[in-house]
Amino acid sequence: MRLGNVYLGQRHGESQANARGIIISDPARGVPGFGLTARGREQARAEVLGCPLLGPRAVIVSSDFLRARETAEVARAALGAGPVRLSAALRERWFGAHEGGSNAAYERVWARDREDPTHTDDGVEAAKAVRDRAWALVEALEAELRGETVLLVAHGDPLQLLQTAFLDRGAGEHRDLPPWAPGEVRAF
Repeated sequence: MRLGNVYLGQRHGESQANARGIIISDPARGVPGFGLTARGREQARAEVLGCPLLGPRAVIVSSDFLRARETAEVARAALGAGPVRLSAALRERWFGAHEGGSNAAYERVWARDREDPTHTDDGVEAAKAVRDRAWALVEALEAELRGETVLLVAHGDPLQLLQTAFLDRGAGEHRDLPPWAPGEVRAF
């Protein structure tokens, strides 16, 4: 697809869940809670201010999880941009039985993703499904906007998986790409 907009992603800054080393992927817990730490706010601010592609005209679309919303609001304020749009398409990947547990489980899930990006072991949302829902948002934005710079604020896995779509790579290859650091802004 030939894109009519410039797309950048931003991973949320360090969150309370990151600081505790736990997985929070259930919207019932992640939408109202587990926001940014003070360090996470600074990461988010520094990254957007350091990106020459971003300015006050940026269209900011964010996951509705608190940690992403807070990151998007920090970005909006730093850039002087318009209101943040929220989209469930950018939500954290559902990690099923691993919810609330140690983030050490990520490595096991990612190893299975490489073997089969459609797996739903332990109730985990399939890597391909996450990629498809995020890419559907890009397609909707392409239908709506033209010539804009769009900042998509989300979580590590959705951003990794969306990046495979932009690079025309398989969803199972998402961990072959450099991981997104907390607060990082990267052009797709």
